[in-house]
Amino acid sequence: MKNYSEIARQYALDVVAGKVSACKFVHLACNRHLADLEKQGVGGWPYVFDESRANRVCAFIEMLRHTKGKWARKREQIVLEPWQCFLVCVPFGWLHAETQLRRFRDVYVEVPRKNAKSTLVSGIALYMLTADNEPGAEVYAVATTHKQARLVFDDSRRMARMDPDFCRYFGVEVQQHGLMVEDEGSKYIPLSAEGSTLDGLNVHFASVDELHAHKTRDVYDVIDSGRGSREQPMIFAITTAGSNRAGICYERRDHLVKVLNGTFKDDTTFGIIYTIDDGDDWTDPEVWRKANPNYGISVSPTDMEGAARYAMSMASKQPEFLTKRLNVWVNADAAWMDMRAWDACADSTLELAQFEGEECYLGLDLASKVDIAAKLYLFEREGIIYFFGSYWLPERAVENESNSQYQGWARQGLLNVSPGDVTDYDDIESSILEDQRRFELREVGFDPFQATQLSSHLIEEGVPMVEVKPTVLNFSEPMKQLEALALSGKLRHNGCPILTWMVSNVVCHTDAKDNIYPRKERPENKIDGVVAALTALNRQMANQSDYVDVPFQTL
Repeated sequence: MKNYSEIARQYALDVVAGKVSACKFVHLACNRHLADLEKQGVGGWPYVFDESRANRVCAFIEMLRHTKGKWARKREQIVLEPWQCFLVCVPFGWLHAETQLRRFRDVYVEVPRKNAKSTLVSGIALYMLTADNEPGAEVYAVATTHKQARLVFDDSRRMARMDPDFCRYFGVEVQQHGLMVEDEGSKYIPLSAEGSTLDGLNVHFASVDELHAHKTRDVYDVIDSGRGSREQPMIFAITTAGSNRAGICYERRDHLVKVLNGTFKDDTTFGIIYTIDDGDDWTDPEVWRKANPNYGISVSPTDMEGAARYAMSMASKQPEFLTKRLNVWVNADAAWMDMRAWDACADSTLELAQFEGEECYLGLDLASKVDIAAKLYLFEREGIIYFFGSYWLPERAVENESNSQYQGWARQGLLNVSPGDVTDYDDIESSILEDQRRFELREVGFDPFQATQLSSHLIEEGVPMVEVKPTVLNFSEPMKQLEALALSGKLRHNGCPILTWMVSNVVCHTDAKDNIYPRKERPENKIDGVVAALTALNRQMANQSDYVDVPFQTL
């Protein structure tokens, strides 16, 4: 038997070494696997990589036959490319060291069309039906429409029908609308929201095809909740890019990106995104290889060239080419901060107490129930800007929010938890009065929304409060300045994970006049600390004697 696990490892090494053309997300996924391999047996790392388990799945798939195209005409067996070995070996090879159950429950793969994604997931589905040693396995090919759901299922069905020996060995009965293994009580059927009952599922494996086309999250959530009684279930979502940034697909993508970046820890999610990098010339054939791992195999260079010429000649066709051929999410606001530059500005030795008595600007972004109330300190020393933050959240939000890190941050003392379901503004007010005693407060910028009473009390105490409304005019220049400070290394922060998480959540919307404004793509992606930082920077920039012609709005 071929050592598919070694092929997968070598693929990761080649990507990292630059021998394989790949985008940043593929680099991150490969680095993650290689780093995890190094962790085995060190410091209580709870996972092990079992080559035999990974190899078994790949060997199973290569026993199946192609069902489409020139390979099907010759009845050729599937031969996995190195990138496909990686895609299979990683989620199936990593196990819990004690239980020997699979580590990964969720897989998200984003790859352009014509990269044989249906063939791959069809083979995986057959393995999960017949060879995963799961009695009564329920396997589903999932989509929003019945027609779409049958695409992957019908590939699996044809694979089974083409190989009578396979069916006899595993006891597979090929039916029109399902595959059954009667002796094991296992079944494999297509499933959609159209005319299908979504109740009572006991999911062992679900392939979710073209997740970007799911207009609602209903089907995905039913599949997710239907696997609770299984020991090692898996949802394998495989999709091209799309345009709906509010949908379940982009939610899963956004989560994966944070996992790959190290911003969010989730040892149960594996994924990879094949696309091009920011700044790449989408008309360059060499760039196409990054997004299309099967370039020159199932992806025809001639076909790509024709589609590219069409897109270059008709602007209306460019979004389709970018989305379907290069896996670029169209109409999506761009990520704002270079997180590598941000991380390089971190200094864990920094403490707020080191700035006692120094000139300080504060920025406030207040919230009462769901969002985080943030207070950001800004200091300047010899042209270097320093940021520190304080954060508040009600106890009920900490307990009920899906972000499991809230409780950890609270235990670490990074997040102030107010009893009940409303943020304690008295606590925030007291902290600012204490800041007035500790530092030389030049100005405290705040949004008048939700801060009228607090600001009135502080003004009575002599605190220099200044209204800064969250407008494009007030935030555009501070956003550009903050990014420039990070890129130039003239920014310092203490590496607080809350602020780092919030910075990673910001997307940058640019208007026709090149003004920019901070936004978040999903409600749970909080950016309150960034808004507070921009408010403080607004006031600091407005008070610089050599800074002119910045149209700040203050009241």
